Amino acid sequence: MRYPAWKYLLILVVLVVSTLYALPSLYPDEPAVQISGAKAGTQIDQSIVQKAEQILKSENIASHDNSFTNNAALLRLDSSEAQLKAKDALRQGLGDDYVVALNLAPTTPEWLQKIGAKPMKLGLDLRGGVHFLLEVDMDKAISQRMETSATDLRRQLRDNKLKFNSLSLNNNTITVQFANNDDRSAVMDFLRRNGNEFNQQALATTDGAMLRLTYTDTRKQEIESYAVNQNLTTLRNRINELGVAEALVQTQGSNRIVVELPGVQDTAEAKRVLGRTANLEFRLVSDLNDQHIDPYTGQLSSQTLPPGTEAFAFESLDSGRQLLLNRSRILTGERVQNASSGFSQDTGGAEVNITLDSAGGKLMADATRNAVGKRMAVLFIENKQRISYVTDPETGVQTEVRTPYTESVVINAATIQAVLGSQFRITGLDSPQEAAELALMLRAGALAAPMYFVEERVIGPSLGQENIDKGVTSTQIGFILVAIWMVVFFRLFGVIANFALVFNLAMILTVMSWVGASLTLPGIAGIVITIGMAVDANVLICERIREEIK
Repeated sequence: MRYPAWKYLLILVVLVVSTLYALPSLYPDEPAVQISGAKAGTQIDQSIVQKAEQILKSENIASHDNSFTNNAALLRLDSSEAQLKAKDALRQGLGDDYVVALNLAPTTPEWLQKIGAKPMKLGLDLRGGVHFLLEVDMDKAISQRMETSATDLRRQLRDNKLKFNSLSLNNNTITVQFANNDDRSAVMDFLRRNGNEFNQQALATTDGAMLRLTYTDTRKQEIESYAVNQNLTTLRNRINELGVAEALVQTQGSNRIVVELPGVQDTAEAKRVLGRTANLEFRLVSDLNDQHIDPYTGQLSSQTLPPGTEAFAFESLDSGRQLLLNRSRILTGERVQNASSGFSQDTGGAEVNITLDSAGGKLMADATRNAVGKRMAVLFIENKQRISYVTDPETGVQTEVRTPYTESVVINAATIQAVLGSQFRITGLDSPQEAAELALMLRAGALAAPMYFVEERVIGPSLGQENIDKGVTSTQIGFILVAIWMVVFFRLFGVIANFALVFNLAMILTVMSWVGASLTLPGIAGIVITIGMAVDANVLICERIREEIK
């Protein structure tokens, strides 16, 4: 041998590894439906596969190679049309306790999967993917912001020593009651000097002077625009946290957002994370909690709540226990700057470590300075949709009806041991998965308003499958013609050069698969240019060898 044996061995190893890890790209994915729990950490078992198969069988929808792994069921379908029908049937048959999501299941042989070989990711223009259309609840955005404005206004009036008898909020209208007209005029002047975001309506009642405040049209437009833009940013952050490459997130109209995820392997997780609001509120437990909550049952012992308090479910919705909280909030999840999940050294359970911004740290310090020894509750608020189906009595066609509702649960209530600042932790979570998901959503940012899934479907390649097939066919024909030309003109050296080109392409695919890069149409053009440059180099090398032989 002219060269040391280790060089030949190294070349052989590279060629074998490149070939093995390039093979999965030859196996296309097939449409599937994935079933998982509606909440992170919810455990389901193998029986969900049999239940889903029975539902599909009753609807005459065929499935094959169904499996249950990683706490989720995967049902493979024969076509995209069957996939959409299966999703609707399973969603209706399983109910709200499960998330039914569209997916693409790999067909890579098991022996390749065992060695860690994965197919190369394809961009949306080549592979297609999953399409979500979400609608921002503008009415909820206005009402949430109005609640914040009412709280801020009450604090501002007290800080500036402006007199008022009461301040209430109802139907997005703030009503302020005064003892006389002079006090009302002082407040009206104060509002005009500080932003003037309200329409002011002065009224006279039997109880004295009254002032009604509603948002101006300009302010409403600002809130709605902020809600869409904030939700857009939050969705992008959450998608980045999920690790989805080449995702498309953009607005559609004034209140809708389009999300396109190419090649997502866990669309159920993506759907659950994208749609959840995950808003937190920090409130003090009312001093009257022990007087109105039965210590044995954990339920309210009286029908009427004390003024300025609200009752919420404690630990879980089905726990049967309640907790009485002050109506005023210390702060919300919007003040969270960073969040990470971990395990508590004290209890050994899951926890979320939270870091607030400077303004949030100040609010927390001010609220807890005189509350040492009292309990502070963490209220988890989630806006959901209840899906029901209404059958038209004349046509028999079923129509999907979406009804929004809110779930509020106190996930933690701990005694304040010292004045809190910008950093603290939330304990008492059910599972590490729940803690990780909560940390992810807080880290990615809070949604400015709830969003609901309006549409979900699998989309095909943007350029059309026919055009893509023609492009692949033309590339193959060109490659074969170049290979024949190399063999005819350079004979043995041409054969060797052709093998080098094939292995060059295999190594490119292997490296792209390892680094998780997505292949798009411009990427294919780059690969073609690379092969063309390699052919040009091979021609020069072969011509030089021919000259040396002569």
